[in-house]
Parts: sequence; structure tokens; C-alpha cells
Amino acid sequence: MNAPADRPAPSSAPAAAAAAPARPAGPRRPGPGHGPMGAMGMPGEKSMDFRASGRRFLRDLRPERVRLVAVVVLGVASVVLAVVGPKLLGTATDVLFEGVVGSMLPAGISQADAVAGLRAQGQGQLADMVSGMQVVPGQGVDFDRLGSILLVVLAVYVGSFLFGWAQGRMTAGVVQRTVLRLRADVEAKLGRVPLAYVDSQPRGELLSRVTNDIDNVAQTLQQTLSQVITSLLTVVGVLAMMFWISPLLAVVALVTVPLSMVVAALIARRSRPRFIEQWTYTGQVNAHIEEMFTGHMLVQVFNRSDDAVATFTERNEALYDSTRRAQFISGTIQPALGFLSNLSYVIVAVVGGLRVASGAMTLGDVQAFIQYSRQFTQPITQLASMANLLQSGVASVERVYELLDAPEQEPDPRSPAYLARPVRGRVEFEHVAFSYSPDAPLITDLSLVAEPGHTVAIVGPTGAGKTTLVNLLMRFYEIDAGRITLDGVDTRDLTRDELRRQTGMVLQDTWLFGGTIEENLAYGVDGATHEQVVAAAEATHVDRFVRTLPDGYDTVIDDEGTGVSAGEKQLLTIARAFLSDPAILILDEATSSVDTRTEVLVQRAMNALRAGRTSFVIAHRLSTIRDADAILVMEHGSIVEQGTHEELLAAGGAYARLYQSQFAAAATEEV
Repeated sequence: MNAPADRPAPSSAPAAAAAAPARPAGPRRPGPGHGPMGAMGMPGEKSMDFRASGRRFLRDLRPERVRLVAVVVLGVASVVLAVVGPKLLGTATDVLFEGVVGSMLPAGISQADAVAGLRAQGQGQLADMVSGMQVVPGQGVDFDRLGSILLVVLAVYVGSFLFGWAQGRMTAGVVQRTVLRLRADVEAKLGRVPLAYVDSQPRGELLSRVTNDIDNVAQTLQQTLSQVITSLLTVVGVLAMMFWISPLLAVVALVTVPLSMVVAALIARRSRPRFIEQWTYTGQVNAHIEEMFTGHMLVQVFNRSDDAVATFTERNEALYDSTRRAQFISGTIQPALGFLSNLSYVIVAVVGGLRVASGAMTLGDVQAFIQYSRQFTQPITQLASMANLLQSGVASVERVYELLDAPEQEPDPRSPAYLARPVRGRVEFEHVAFSYSPDAPLITDLSLVAEPGHTVAIVGPTGAGKTTLVNLLMRFYEIDAGRITLDGVDTRDLTRDELRRQTGMVLQDTWLFGGTIEENLAYGVDGATHEQVVAAAEATHVDRFVRTLPDGYDTVIDDEGTGVSAGEKQLLTIARAFLSDPAILILDEATSSVDTRTEVLVQRAMNALRAGRTSFVIAHRLSTIRDADAILVMEHGSIVEQGTHEELLAAGGAYARLYQSQFAAAATEEV
């Protein structure tokens, strides 16, 4: 249901709703941040609570904890095999190098004799290197041993790939199931928030949280979950191998790690607020585009295209600037850490070469260590480079959590009452009070009775509270005081489903969904037959124009009702309410888009529809409510007059003035 047209304008600018958490507010009105001339709202200045949002999201992952354990186990297996690989390759290098060196030494002597001979020749450095190797003088490369090692290396890397592939596949399932639940939670939440919350939010901003932000969470989780696990395990495994091969080189390689962590933390801290701005401005741009697209015709009619483009340009440039700064700042992490990684690599290569020359290490161990140093810095760099993704993802998930934490409508009673069947439809307002804002009371002490089968017309100037009255009856808003009863049962003791099942509503603003005309007509009745649909269409004079369409009742229309006129759309909504066969009928200017001849036909159909039903008719054209059993005249939230058409005209009060003003306007137009 759309926001009531007669409620008071809120005092706060709705543009702030795009950046601030939802709070009870009045309905949205054109103002700063909305409409072609709206000013761009600035994002909220609050900082993102990264840890709290992260912990909350981890709790959302609890249903996947068994699969997450499997992901970790597969990751461990993949990383262990990947970590063993360089050590095996180092052994293969030693076999190859020792064979080359051995072939250069005289055959028939021992390794000790060869070392002693080299020292005697004054080649002490070469002797030290040979002493640290396992060579057989005169013997070349042992290709059988070399081939066996290489086959083991191949098997290790193939196994690492298979475990990594299984981990990636399982991770995809974990991520998509988590996002599936998140979307379901958001959809369920939208069904629990009060109409006041929806009215206070720009639709584009709300849609951005439901679509863009959740998609960003899915993308972030998919790209980081398995990578974070693998990177952390790789760091631990590689670090253990580095200390096993050479504690000295391990310490040398770790010198740059603290500096890398400090650099990454400083950059991430600066990029965090930029990502908050990015997604806030994304919501504002979406809100503006949705608003301008919906009101495209009015924008053109009032020549506001230039203003709309200017507003879009302003917001789009703000989005560009925040996104550019966020990506630039976070993007400096990888090159900064790459420089520190290369610095560590150079130091390890120099120190390792000296250790080989002194015989303290073999060439294969140095080769393996260099590979490990690369493997060690690479996951750290990856973790740091993922900071921008994590910042963006947490910013989005926090926006989703703001929606999930929005105030909800009062829950249905645990032990609800039920209406006796058949429902008679007697409605009574007893000293009802209501206000959209505590400092601006709208309805203070309203009492009325609508007897079963009677038609109650509600008239009055804009802002008098007419639409508010039926919103309270439907419990779209909760009353502040008094009570509303249906057949003597307080509506707050009923479930909303029970209450609304007895009510049919036709609004001035028509709503259709993408589908066939028959599906739209049967929307309010589960299992409605084609014959029932046609009967309702005939009774409301819809059948006559539906049959002129190429596919008749199977004609597909979109949510804008493309292919049918405004009056025909309104007739469709009337037929939809007719088919639902409600005990209470609410018509809010239901014939405003219907031509005069069709209005006469619809009024006849409405007379048949209202038979035996309690009907509330909100009307501005007083000529359409002459036959109402009771007419209520509302001003400033109070009923100032009530009676029949003839009684109110004879009284010469507010109704008579309204009627005479319309008659005078009609006469002026005719002249």
C-alpha cells in the first residue's frame, strides 16, 4: 500500500533516511533528497563497527559449521601437500647438483679424501661446500632416484590441487546457503516492519540494501572465505618449514613481517570510512534513479529533466569520488607489501648464498627456503589485498543488519481471538486516538459505528485523516488509544491475517504485478477457477475490454500495467477485490481514473458488491456517495458531521460547503 496522501508532512528531511538508521518517522514527502529538485543528502558520520559486525556475521555462519570444518580440513590437506612440495624439489635439486659435483671429483676416493684434497690445493671454500653435501666422487647424477622424487612431487601437487578443488566447491555451497538465508531473513523482515518504516525509506535505498548490498556480501564471502583459510594455513605451514630448514634464515625473513602488518593496518583504517561512503552513495544513486524512472512522465511534464540530471550528476560524482578514494587507498596495500616482500627476498638470497658457500646449507635447502619465503609473503600480501573486499563486504553487511534491526510491528497475540462465521462486518471505533508524530496529534477522540451491510462514506479536505482511518482499521498503523472492534472483537486480539482476510481494498494508486491478467485478478483468492475470474470480471465490466486484447485473460502485463489504460488498471483492481468476496470493503477513490460512463457501470457493480457487506468509501467527488447509508465529514482528524446526503445538505454545515464548492466548480467549468 502506498503512503496515505492526507497525512501531515514530517518535520525531518527524508534525505537523511538514506544514511541514518531507520527510526519511526512520518511519511515521505517531496523535499531535500527526493524529487527532481532534491538536494543530495550526505552520508552518516558514524564509523563502522567492524568487529561487532564481523562477530555477528560469524554467528550467521553457525548452521554451516560442519561444512566449515570440512572446508578447513580440506584446506589443511591441500596446504600440507603444497608446503611439502618445495622441500621435495629441493631434495631433487640436491641429487642433481651432487651428481654434477661428484662427476667432477676423482673416482675411487671417499668424500673425506676429496675434501682433504681440495683443502690441500688451497680451495678451502669449495671444500667447505663439498663437505656439506652427500657426494660420491666419480659418480654422476642418480637419475633413478631423481625420477622417483619428481614422481612424488607430481603426486603431491596433484593431491594438493584435488583437495583445493574440493575445498572451493564446498566453500561455494557454504557461501550461497548463507546468502540464501540472509535474503530469506531480509524478505521475512520486510513482512514484519510497519508501514511507517517503509514510508520513511526511499524505495531505491531500500532496494539497494536488499539487492546490491547482499550481492556484495556474497561476492566478498565467496572471494575471501576459502582464501583466508588457505592463506592462514599456508603462513603457519610455511613458517614451520622455514624454521626447520634454517632458523637463522627464518628470522631474517620475518624481519619485514611486523612492518608489513603495520602498513596494512594503517591503509585499511584509512579505507574503511571510504567504503561506508561508497555504499551509502550507491543507495542514494539507486533511490534517485528509481524515483525519476517511476515519475518520468511528471519530470517531463514539469520540465524538470535538467534538474533531475543535475541531481543525478551530483550524486553520481559523489559516488565516483568515494569509490575512487576507497579503491585507491585500499589498492596501495598490495604494491606496498610487494616492495617489502621483494626486500625480504633479496636479504634471504644473499644470506642463503653465503650459507651454501660455507657448507652450512645445501643448494637445495636454499632453493626450497627461497620458495618458502615467497609462499610466506604471498598469503600475507593476499590477506592484506583482501582488506578492501572485507571492508566493502562488512560495510554492506552492516547496512543489511540495519534493515534487519529496524523496529518491527507489534507481534500478533499468542492466543488470538477468532471471528464467528459468518462474519457480519460490524465495525466500531471507540474513542480512538492516533498521531504519526507525538508532537502533532491527528486523531484525538474518534468514535463511529458501521453497521453490517452499510456503506460509510468518508469525506473531507486533504489531510483530514480519511485514509488514516482505514489504515487504522487494517492495522497498517497501530492506534495510540481507544480500540477498534470487528463484530465486537478488538482487532488487536486478532491476527493480522485473520483481520485482513475479511477485507478487500481498492486504492486510488493501482498496483499490478508482472503476469497474466487472470493471475492478477486471482491474486487475492487461492485456487480461484477461470470461471470465478470471468464472473468477477463480468460483474465489474472488466470482461468487455479484456476480450478485446490479443490473448484475452492470458495477456501478459508488467508491473507498470503496460498495454492497458489507467482506467482499465483501476477496473482490474476493482475486479480483484470483487473476486476476494470480503466482509468489509474499502474503496479509496476507487473510480478516480474511470470515465463517467464506466463509473456509472462500476457504481452499479459496487452496489451489488456492497450488498450485505460493510463498506468504507473515501471519496472526493461527492456525487458518487449520495446513496451511502452514512457520510462522515472529517476535519483535522475529527468527525465534525455525520448523516445521510440529504440530512447533511439540510444542515448547511461543512458537507454542504464541500458540496456547493464542487457544484460551483463544475458550473464554472461548463461556462
